[in-house]
Amino acid sequence: MKKLEIKTPSCESIIYCGDGALDKILPEVLTGRQLFTVTDSRVYKLYKSFIDEKLAPFGQVHVITAGERSKNYTCLMGILKAMLAAGVKRGGTVVALGGGVVGDIAGLAASLYMRGVHLVQIPTTLLSQVDSSVGGKTAIDLCGVKNIVGTFYQPETVIVDPVFLKTLPAREIRCGLGEIIKYGALNKDIYIKLIENQNSLKTIGFLKDITYDCIAHKADVVARDERESGIRKTLNLGHTTGHAFELYYRRKSHGEFVLIGMYYELYIAVKKGICPPEYAKSLKELIIKVIEVPAYEDAAEACRGAAYDKKNVKAQEISVIVPASAGEPEELRLPAAEYAALVGECARNMRLEKGE
Repeated sequence: MKKLEIKTPSCESIIYCGDGALDKILPEVLTGRQLFTVTDSRVYKLYKSFIDEKLAPFGQVHVITAGERSKNYTCLMGILKAMLAAGVKRGGTVVALGGGVVGDIAGLAASLYMRGVHLVQIPTTLLSQVDSSVGGKTAIDLCGVKNIVGTFYQPETVIVDPVFLKTLPAREIRCGLGEIIKYGALNKDIYIKLIENQNSLKTIGFLKDITYDCIAHKADVVARDERESGIRKTLNLGHTTGHAFELYYRRKSHGEFVLIGMYYELYIAVKKGICPPEYAKSLKELIIKVIEVPAYEDAAEACRGAAYDKKNVKAQEISVIVPASAGEPEELRLPAAEYAALVGECARNMRLEKGE
């Protein structure tokens, strides 16, 4: 087990990562605490005996419906009302046991209730382990726009244990690899490790090893820029187009859309002369080892949703983070019309290459 600390102006967050982290750290979390655990229906079904034995005796367990559609105002209010009914005090602790949806909405509830109670993240999916449980972003969706209502609220403890990976379906592994490959485009050492292990990307042994590397990269970035005013923007690589596609198509998971968005944005980066073609090619090869990238016929239309992305600074200007070289990302700001045209051009070229 390894330990990382993120010290920011608002809080100190401690991350425990590795085999046995849950057994070693959870007793510390439980001691003398009033808990309010938030989980989802899928996680509760898989880990009911663990929840009933380890968490339920210390406070109420609130189960939400699994899936992105639970990241809404009604579900958030349901959590807050349940916390009030359970008599949670300011010294209480919200435990977010689940993937990114649970972590986001439970974290937001913790930040709002009594203007902030303690928060512990126990991520159970690969994506939440390598990315979303770390760094203090909380959110719900509103009017179809992802993560548009939220706060920066650091968990005091994050427990990342690979024991949960054993129950993940193939799609959840693919989803997590979306964020892992993103980190490969941001960090040269992770990129090299991905290239060296490209034929074993989905094995538990590789995933356990690379998880810590991704967390360490994010921890360093968040410590330097907690509220995304500078370098933390780089963590959005693949997300501008990925979120737009996710909003429009909805048929894939967040991590899958990050991979797809990254593929399209690599085309833009090469076209604009920012990313060397050979480097872009190597990243695309990693992506297609994990997912088949669709050549969307209405890609340009879908990307109009990027105009609502919270990362944009000016109206009708789209912010895209793209790889410039190994470990060196760059922010590219494009007029919305040009961005949509380039995304559509990428899709057309993909269909031509496939002979469609």
